[in-house]
Amino acid sequence: MANFILFSGILVSYIIGSIPTGYIFGRALKGIDIRQFGSGNVGAANTFRVIGRVPGLIVLAIDVLKGFLCVTYLAGLFMYLSPVARPELYKVFMGLAAIAGHNWTVFLRFKGGKGVATGAGVIIGLAANVFWLGFLIWLIVFLMTGYVSLASIVASVSMPVLTLVSGQPTALTIFVSVLCLVIVYKHRPNLRRLKTGEEKKISLFKRK
Repeated sequence: MANFILFSGILVSYIIGSIPTGYIFGRALKGIDIRQFGSGNVGAANTFRVIGRVPGLIVLAIDVLKGFLCVTYLAGLFMYLSPVARPELYKVFMGLAAIAGHNWTVFLRFKGGKGVATGAGVIIGLAANVFWLGFLIWLIVFLMTGYVSLASIVASVSMPVLTLVSGQPTALTIFVSVLCLVIVYKHRPNLRRLKTGEEKKISLFKRK
């Protein structure tokens, strides 16, 4: 029974992660399938480009919240129902499930986002100090280049190093390393566009 409860928690985390926020906003605000525009992604960056700044920021906040809630309140609830020997490891599994749901959502035939925002929410819930260092790196790269994709790749690659040097638990270091690989893998189209100069920049402060 205990194993069933814990597995149910991981499944619920996947379902929450699967909520396709950008797709929902595209349908609700513009009556469009956001996958048919911009980069074709359902994440916050493409929402920002296609629908607008405010919807993009709201989608970003919700996607971050999905990851955060899964490794904090939701994990706490299921561990209360069925205590575990290694709570940090269970939280990692909950976080992986939320990110998997975001990237391969059951609601869109297992095609979704790239895991950056939901992954950020997971890291905030597990190690906020590591997240803020990674966010600082992301912000510097973004402000210097205007490329969200490049900033996300550089920040994600830095995260395993930050986790390791800050003395985080081994389970968290392994999780962040896996997350880094997933994010870089999901950004392959962006890397190709960066190489050819076709990647779109994002301006926070002015319209093109």
